[in-house]
Amino acid sequence: MIMTKNAEMINIDENIDLAVQKAKKIFLEGSVFVYPTDTIYGFGANPLNEEAVKRIDGIKHRENDKPYIMLINSIETLLKYIDIKSEKHLDFLLSIWPNPFSVVLSLNSKTSKIFGVETAAFRIPNHRFCVKLTSELAMPLISTSVNRSNQPPIVESSVIYEEFSSEIHTIFYTGKKSFYSASTLIDLSGSVPILLRSGKIKFEDLLDKFQKC
Repeated sequence: MIMTKNAEMINIDENIDLAVQKAKKIFLEGSVFVYPTDTIYGFGANPLNEEAVKRIDGIKHRENDKPYIMLINSIETLLKYIDIKSEKHLDFLLSIWPNPFSVVLSLNSKTSKIFGVETAAFRIPNHRFCVKLTSELAMPLISTSVNRSNQPPIVESSVIYEEFSSEIHTIFYTGKKSFYSASTLIDLSGSVPILLRSGKIKFEDLLDKFQKC
C-alpha cells in the first residue's frame, strides 16, 4: 500500500481481500475509485448513489444522461434489476458470462424508475478482483473507462494517477497486464442481439452462441 497526498494507490496483488474490503467501504460511502477489470481500468462507484454518479460525470466531463456499464456478480443478482425477454435470452447470458461482454437489457419497472431509463448495460466480469468485490456488494458496480470524454482510455496506473489523483479517492492497480481493450457491447433489449461496440470478443461468436441457445 502506497499513501499519496492525493489519491491512495493500492496494489491488489499484495492483498486482494484487503483491497476488496477497502473498495467496498469507498463504494458504500459514495466516493469514486479506479480499479482494474477484465478489459481496461474503470472508474467505480455506486450507481444508486446520485451524487457518486454525478462525480464520475464531472470527472469524465460527460453528459449526465449517458448511461454507464455496470458489473454484477451473478445472474441471480442481475434478475433483481431486469426483465428477461425469454428463456433463450437467459440461456444466452449464462453461456457468455463471465467474460468481457457487456449487454444492454430491459430494466424492471422498479429499477427503471430509480435510474430514469428503460435499459442499462450489465456484465459479469472475468476478473478475480471484480468478482470478489461484486460478490461482496451483491449489487451493481459502475464500470466506465478512465478518461475524459472523447479521449482514449488510460491503461497505465501511473498515468491515471497523474491525471486523476486529485479527483478520486483511491486507485486500485495491478502489475498484471489486462486486455487493454473495451468490452464487446451488445443490445439484447429486443428479440435478437445487436452490436453496439466491437471489443475483445467477436460479435459473430456471440451470434453463434445465441443461435445455439
